[in-house]
Amino acid sequence: MEELEWNANYKLAWHDFKGQPNPEAAAVAVTASGITFSYSLQRRNKKIEGFKTVIKAFFYPEHSWYKAEKVNTHVLGHEQLHFDITELHARLFRQRITKVVLSDSLAQIFQEMHAAIDRELADMQHNYDSESAYSINVEGQKKWKDSIAIRLKALDKFKSKG
Repeated sequence: MEELEWNANYKLAWHDFKGQPNPEAAAVAVTASGITFSYSLQRRNKKIEGFKTVIKAFFYPEHSWYKAEKVNTHVLGHEQLHFDITELHARLFRQRITKVVLSDSLAQIFQEMHAAIDRELADMQHNYDSESAYSINVEGQKKWKDSIAIRLKALDKFKSKG
């Protein structure tokens, strides 16, 4: 499956949206994005002594689509912000990982953290669409864009390296 990792120097373009539009959908565009998470535990004598994690924010072109006759650069900006919200949550996840204390239940802790961040991400994506009326509310859209930019900057040291 093709995927684009979030990168501060790359903004989505319509050619990145390769999925088939859903003619039944009220939406004029859909961004499919998500967070991948993997980890490894270092053990000595069955005791956990350390860990490594990889957290990435991805955009999935084949599952993202748009209706060409109904979109413009404003809608593209709305879709980009969905991807930026995914990156924000990847950063929040990385920040939380730095506070994890070694324990024998790390695997469970990591799974719970991942599930929690996925829930928070889904909630924020929903709130963003509601408060921006799926980009129709220009003022709501700008408020979200400014807010996410500030939050991304505050977590800059946790940004994706992609």
